[in-house]
Amino acid sequence: MTDPVSDMLTRIRNGYSARKAEVVVPYSKFKHSLASALLESGWIKNLQVKTEGSFKSLLIALKYDEQGEPILSGISRVSRPGQRIYRKNSDLPKVMGGLGTVIVSTSKGIMTDATARKQKIGGEIICQIW
Repeated sequence: MTDPVSDMLTRIRNGYSARKAEVVVPYSKFKHSLASALLESGWIKNLQVKTEGSFKSLLIALKYDEQGEPILSGISRVSRPGQRIYRKNSDLPKVMGGLGTVIVSTSKGIMTDATARKQKIGGEIICQIW
């Protein structure tokens, strides 16, 4: 697998499309931090680390509204292994006029665009969620 983060985002996107309650993603510290940022910003319901033998995985519970519609309508990878996208805190994009979220990898860890703006730090734009 050349891009495990894109695989994780695709599993989440496909899980919402198929109306799944949860999706399973192979574990890594980076993906755990990314999922924690999604949880913090309210795009997923719950996050658990499961261990089966020596294999760890992330169990991501997807979030739906009262009518059963997905909370998340779109998620896209911005920075890829072939083309990294870095921005200063003043140049971080706003998704859907501020209704969406941008996940940024900074020197202080993975965080949302709002947190990065408050701390006045930029970094690599991982993905956009709306």
